[in-house]
Amino acid sequence: MTQIFREDGKVQPVTVLSVESQAISQIKTKEKDGYSAVQLSAGLRKDKNISKPVKGHIKDLGTSSVLKEFRIEDVSSLKVGDKILIDTFVAGDNINISAISKGKGFQGVVKRHGFHGGPRSHGQKHSEREAGSIGGGGRAGGRVIKGMRMAGRMGSDRITVKNLKVVGVDKENNEMMVSGAIPGRRGTLVEIRSAKS
Repeated sequence: MTQIFREDGKVQPVTVLSVESQAISQIKTKEKDGYSAVQLSAGLRKDKNISKPVKGHIKDLGTSSVLKEFRIEDVSSLKVGDKILIDTFVAGDNINISAISKGKGFQGVVKRHGFHGGPRSHGQKHSEREAGSIGGGGRAGGRVIKGMRMAGRMGSDRITVKNLKVVGVDKENNEMMVSGAIPGRRGTLVEIRSAKS
């Protein structure tokens, strides 16, 4: 993330995304597959991490990459091998971004769910960040009910942030500036969709 100054002099926080060109690796049609979609090949993966069927599927593209599928209505104008470039988006476009969020490991209820913890007084020695009562008292017959918020693994979830605005597009360096923050760490592969679709 960084910040830029808008024309009115106000600071705008932005995330800079490196947008590499993606190649179309497969086109799915309603007649053959039951739905219409386009499969894109983007990013780089080590050869040892790709299965043999996928290697055969993308051998004509010449890259070892990640495959993602996007449903679109009209695929008649597209063909396998076409490149999707950064100029698909222009400044002012509304987009949705999906990515895998940062993994935070096993966390307690205070960090994971925002619980307040126990009181700091009244003789409670070691229970400041504990969850408190989780059952009993007649609720659900004394059982712990399904969906009870407890400590556990936090992060590494697919998160979608909607209605972000494209602030600027740098075609020379293949970079896009998006307003605000997006999920993931540096180097995370993100999916960018038009907010209309």
